[in-house]
Amino acid sequence: MAIRHRARADGLLAAREQRTATGAKDEVEDFLFTYYPVRPGLLRRWQPGIGVTLAGSADQIAAWKGTRWYASRGPERGASGRQAGEPRDDRALVWFDGAAFMDERADTVRWIHTLLTNTMGATPFFGCLGLHEWAMVYRQADHRHALPLRLGQERTDEVVDNSTIRCSHFDAFRFFTPAAVPLNTLAPSAQGRIFQEQPACLHTNMDLLRHALKLGPAVPGGLVLDCFELARDIRILDMEASPYDVTSRGYGVVAIETAQGRAQYISRQRGFRARADALRARLLEVTTALVGADPAYSDVRPSH
Repeated sequence: MAIRHRARADGLLAAREQRTATGAKDEVEDFLFTYYPVRPGLLRRWQPGIGVTLAGSADQIAAWKGTRWYASRGPERGASGRQAGEPRDDRALVWFDGAAFMDERADTVRWIHTLLTNTMGATPFFGCLGLHEWAMVYRQADHRHALPLRLGQERTDEVVDNSTIRCSHFDAFRFFTPAAVPLNTLAPSAQGRIFQEQPACLHTNMDLLRHALKLGPAVPGGLVLDCFELARDIRILDMEASPYDVTSRGYGVVAIETAQGRAQYISRQRGFRARADALRARLLEVTTALVGADPAYSDVRPSH
């Protein structure tokens, strides 16, 4: 299992590592490694997650026995501990210690748990059309990425002027240009985000990767890679629908200023929402197990 996991991670990391070696850039995928940030070593590391006990010889699981937040126990009985005629059991055991993890990260886990729960139950909105990226360059000559604007600055500004911006994600909203801030029909905030995010938002669903990384070894390795793949695929749409021209990086165009482009965006957004809901449910299983392992746990249900 660990070998298959590493092979899958190697495939996901190949393009990034080739760019690193040559000094090339890809403003689409590189975002995942700089904003979240993703460390290749974490993606390559297979981990069973909370609730799984590994059994094997001491040599087979030695790598886990020294891993932070993992507890271990040597063979139940050696030659001197077993009764006459009883088969020898030289297995060692190792497992993720949820209580120890919660001793250090209880506040983070509970926050993620509440955010995931609230987002899962929120009403999805499919009409944002990725205009957050347009609001980040609105009426401003300096842009975050060294890529040309597909329509030029004047036409880009016109698209924003003729659109309704409804961004619910604080980490996107905080990068709006000063001129774009009052155009947003919502007012997302760092303090209120736990109640403001909704399950169709591209950035909310990309952030499942952030949550998986913060939950550390409690999350099965395969789930971490699933969250990475989802974030990568969403980021492609995020930039293809943005005002930037990403065709020089090998990507397409989703022209949200046209009816066809808007329909394409919403169709892909719906697919990502379905994928994200499945991963969100799996992450909730992890956070539920963690809060249940916390001796101080009483009730993490959000209060409105």
